[in-house]
Order: sequence, then C-alpha cells, then structure tokens
Amino acid sequence: MTDAVDIEDDRPRRALSNRAVLGFIARRWMRRPRGFFGAAGLMLLAVACDLSVPWAAGALVQVISAPEPDVAAAWRTWGFFVGLYVAFFLFRNFAFRVWNPFAARNMEEMTNDAFARVQRFSSDWHANTFAGSTVRKVSRAMWGYDSVSDVLILWLGSSLLVLVGLSVTMLFRWVEVGVFALATVAVYIAVTVFGSERYVRPKNLISNARDADVSAGLADALGANAVVKSFGAEDREDGRMADRTREWRETALVSWSRWVDLWAVQNGLLVVLQAGLTGLLLMLWARGQAGPGDVAFGIAAFLMMAGYLRNIGENLQMLQRGIDDVEDVAAYMRQPPQVADRPGAEPLTVPRGEIVFDGVRFAYGGQDRPLYHDLSLTIRPGERVALVGPTGSGKSTFVKLIQRLYDIEAGQIRVDGQDIAGVTQGSLRRAIALVPQDPALFHRTIAQNIGYGRPDAPQSEIERVARLARAHDFIAALPRGYDTLVGERGVKLSGGERQRVAIARALLIDAPILVLDEATSSLDLQTEREVQAATEALLEGRTSIVIAHRLSTIRGADRILVFDRGRIVEEGGHRDLIAAEGTYARLAALASA
Repeated sequence: MTDAVDIEDDRPRRALSNRAVLGFIARRWMRRPRGFFGAAGLMLLAVACDLSVPWAAGALVQVISAPEPDVAAAWRTWGFFVGLYVAFFLFRNFAFRVWNPFAARNMEEMTNDAFARVQRFSSDWHANTFAGSTVRKVSRAMWGYDSVSDVLILWLGSSLLVLVGLSVTMLFRWVEVGVFALATVAVYIAVTVFGSERYVRPKNLISNARDADVSAGLADALGANAVVKSFGAEDREDGRMADRTREWRETALVSWSRWVDLWAVQNGLLVVLQAGLTGLLLMLWARGQAGPGDVAFGIAAFLMMAGYLRNIGENLQMLQRGIDDVEDVAAYMRQPPQVADRPGAEPLTVPRGEIVFDGVRFAYGGQDRPLYHDLSLTIRPGERVALVGPTGSGKSTFVKLIQRLYDIEAGQIRVDGQDIAGVTQGSLRRAIALVPQDPALFHRTIAQNIGYGRPDAPQSEIERVARLARAHDFIAALPRGYDTLVGERGVKLSGGERQRVAIARALLIDAPILVLDEATSSLDLQTEREVQAATEALLEGRTSIVIAHRLSTIRGADRILVFDRGRIVEEGGHRDLIAAEGTYARLAALASA
C-alpha cells in the first residue's frame, strides 16, 4: 500500500524561517499603512490606560486606608480608576473596528494572490502536485495570516508593553521587585519563543504536511469516485484514507503533547512570579518600606501580569501555528513561475497562422535524453496537419510546446514570425482553440462551459456553435437545458457529451489555430461523421493540427507527420505514405486489422 507521505510528488524544499514568513506578512500590512497604524495607535492608547489601572487601584487603597480618610478624594480616585477601564474598553473597541476591515481585505487579497500565483505555475508543477493539498494550504494560510496578525498587533504587542511597563515602573520604585519582575518576564518569553520555534515547530510542520496529505487523499479518491465504484474498491480506499488519518493523528499528538509540555513550564514560571512578587512586597511592608497601597498595587500588578503572561503563552503558540500555516503560501509567493512572460512581452498577433519549429531541443524534467533534438518543421498558414505515431512518440508534446506550457532548451518556435517565448502567454493561448481527448469541464452550467473562452458571447452564439457540434439536441432535452450544471469535471455528462461541449467551446472562440487531440474519440461513428462535416467550414482557412489514433479521421489532412521517439520519421499524404510501406503503413494495417 502506498505510504501517505508519497502521495504527492512535490520537490522537497526547506521550510521558510519564522523571520521570512513574518516579513511576508509585514509586507501585506504595509500595503494599507493607514489601517495598520490606526489600529496600532488605538491599541497603544488602550495599553496606556491598562498600565495605569494598578496604580489607580493602589492609590484608591491608599486613600481609603489613610488615618483620616478624605471621602471626596476617595470618590475622585474611584472615578479615575473606573474611567481608566472605560477608556481602555473604548480604545480597544475602536481598534477592532479599524482592524477588522483591514484584516479582511488583506486576507481576501492574500488568498487571491496565492490563487493567481498557483494558477501560473507550470503544467509540470500541477501534474506533480495534488490539487486538494494545494487548496488546503491556501485556505489554511488565510486563517494563519489572521492568527498571526491578531496576535502581533492586537494581543502580543499590547501584552508585552503592559508587562515591560509594569516591570519598569516597579524598577524605579523598588529596585529588587522591578529586577525580579523583568527577569521573570524575560525568562518566560524566552522559554516560550525558544520552545515554540525549536521544540514544537518541527513537529507542527510535519503535522501540517500530514493534514495536507489527508486533504489530497480526499480530493483524489472523491474525484475518481466513479473508478472506485467500478472496481468495488470502497473498502480499499477506506483503508488508504485510514492510513493517512492515522499518520496525521500520530504526528498531531506529538505536536500537541509538546505544546502541553511547554504550557507546564510556563505555569511553573507563573508560580515563581506570584510567590516572588508578593513575597518581596510583603518583605518591604514588614520593613516599613511599603504601605497597604503598595501591597495592593503588587497584588493587582501580579494578577494583571499573570493574565498577560498566560495570554502571551497562548498567543505565542497561536503565532507559531499561524506562521506554520502561512509558510506554504509565503513559499509560493517566493517561487517564480516556471514558465514566465519575458519583461516587455507583447501580445501575439496571428494574421496568417504559420507555425515554425526551428532547431528545437526539449527534454522533460528528470530525463537525461531530450525528446526533441534539433526538430525543425514549418506548418503553412491554413494547412491541415495530422500527427500520428505510437504512444510516447512526441505528438502531445508538440502541441504543448506550441502553447508554451513548457520552455524549450534550444531553438525557437515561431507563430507568424514571432518567437512565442517573447509574447504574452495569455495572448498565445487565446490564439489556439484546443479540443483535448479527455475534456475537463467546470462544475458550472453548460452555457458557461461553452462560453468559457468568450464569457460575453450571447446565448444565440452559444446555441449556434452547440448545433454545429451536434450538442444542441441533447442539451435541449435536459430539464434545465443550457442552465444545467454538469458536475465536477463534467461527470454528469457522458464522454461523448463532454466532448461535444468541448468542441462547441472551441468553435465559439473562433481562433486562427485549431488543435484537435483525438477530439471525436468518444463519439459514435454517426455523430463523429456529423461533427466532422459540421467543422469543415471552421477548418477552412485555419491552421489546424489533429492528433489522431484512429487513422480514418485524418485521410483528408494536407500533410501527415509520423512521429517516433521525438523524430518525424515520415511525412506526406495518406496515399503516398501507404505506398511507401513504412511506419504509417504498418500503423494503418494494425488499425484496420
């Protein structure tokens, strides 16, 4: 049984440091400096009020415990004490009102940016990466950003300021108390930071990877549920998922146990702080160096410091989890697209449709020998070219390179004299209408799928191309017609129906170059003949490339290119190649046998 860790063939990489991830998040903050500094400023005012509460409490106790109490002064001190808390609440409330839209906009933007970056990664990257795993990483990063931002700006920063502020004020009044408080706070924070990053984080990253594996396994099995059912393999898939969730549970428990270990150390330090702070003030009181108000201040200060230290411990744990959750997306944003537009790339213009391969050399990643070596070929404007050959001979790669799904190692591919490496990828691919052998549809309506290349196309145009593709009749027979949802990847339609929708989609964009990758393979013979007849008008005057396994579909091609191991071993018309009694003739004989 496949181990869960092997289900994704992603290139291994080192985890980004905490500093790198925090830098990524800080750059997000600085995109909206007014919101950031507005919320931070309000939080600082709230901290100032909070810092004053222990002193106000101590002053109130001092007034009340005086030999001759001053009632008016006591009420004034009480009013100041209550007013500080009200001001603290108001400043903090306003800070959240500024922060919430700031955070929501940044979370929205980060998710959109991550999606845009992943969309532009190469076909090779997507082929080696589970979509379910990527989805989990991006969605988890959105909430990880929220955790990190809330902790640093709303909670951790204010907590540190209060703790340091209280310790410093005690240092000026009672040196030994202040030194003890500062030392305890410093040790607590150092233990928490070191423990989070060095003791907990390595296991937390492994737990996150297992979490992504679970999502990947779910998406993989559920996306191929029809195959699972066809083999009666539900129990087997249950077992595979159980293996993945077991590995997640085991790694998650280790990570959680380490958080509990760290929490125990933190609570031990809080006991030390409680005993030391109150004990020192009690000692000063016994010496006559501190009054009741000072002891009351010490107790209030400890209660406040203990609460903030607990918050710091929890917040630092949340911060580390959030950093780990954002780490994958931060890495995505540092990773340049494998196939990128050159600086200053111009849109492609295709007035004629000539395609030229000039000394092209290409090898897939991980292969020592190139598939193409010095491949040169010209497809004339408007020419119909068929590509045939055994599986793995280089037919599909030829089409992928025209679309620039991969970059070549040497040579040039030109469309109407323009090097496709120097034009924008979007304009290049919009100039090519592709009908794949196994078309993928979106879980959207049939009309939206047909109109994907031209989302502004009127309904009349959508129906016109559907009729040309012999798809209108089956669509009209559906209860909701063109508004029918097709299911994920089009699973609610048959293979032939999906292919006719894909043909209609290609017809609609009216591109100057047409690629048919065994586009009628899922159609019955009668429908295939009808679709071929209907697309004749579209093929006329357009450069078209047909990848065919059924040789009966390419007899009318202007030229047939026979591929074998990345080389064109034969080319010519159907009759000439049959007469040559070479590779094509053997393939034709096998097809008719």
